[in-house]
Amino acid sequence: SHEMRDVYEQVVRIARTPTTVLIRGESGTGKELIAEAIHYNSPRNNAPFVRVNCAAIPETLIESEFFGYEKGAFTGAVARKKGRFEIAHGGTIFLDEVGELAPMTQVKLLRVLQEQAFERLGGTETIKTDVRIITATNADLESLMDRGLFRADLYYRLNVFSIYLPPLRDRKTDILLLADHFMLKYGRQYGKAVKRISTPAIDMLMRYHWPGNVRELENCIERAV
Repeated sequence: SHEMRDVYEQVVRIARTPTTVLIRGESGTGKELIAEAIHYNSPRNNAPFVRVNCAAIPETLIESEFFGYEKGAFTGAVARKKGRFEIAHGGTIFLDEVGELAPMTQVKLLRVLQEQAFERLGGTETIKTDVRIITATNADLESLMDRGLFRADLYYRLNVFSIYLPPLRDRKTDILLLADHFMLKYGRQYGKAVKRISTPAIDMLMRYHWPGNVRELENCIERAV
């Protein structure tokens, strides 16, 4: 679809720069794949691509996940641990569901963006880091800002270059291409010689509104295979 061609053109345009990117779109539209495409088409493609799902890490642990900790920083910290920003040095860190970050973590993330530096939990040494930051969200960040749940200064730091991934229902011509791709993928995986999708099934796929987007379509085709 022309909507996805526009997205790919934006990826090509931005990939070779160090610019911070914010990928927006509903859950299941493929935001992580776009982040990977930016990283692997960038000069950092031989360095780490580190994923962090901000919604999946408890608030009490996210600081140690981001920045690591020193031995003895808290009960159970028996050895020094590197955080995701340190592991991603020279490469790219992808912060998925960035709208879920707690206010205190937002402050610390803002400092990393501004100064490219942080301290491990329980440590005093300032660690410099060279990472490209790509974030993604399905949340309405502007609404969160209005309600005081997302910092305006962090928003403007993250929203340097924005890519919007349209929902599957708004790019109907992609449905059959994706369905065929998933049919072949799972046919190989499960040893099934599936040749094509029947015409009535295609009609049903095209009529459905896909609230779960590409992820729902993939699950549907896998189940069918």
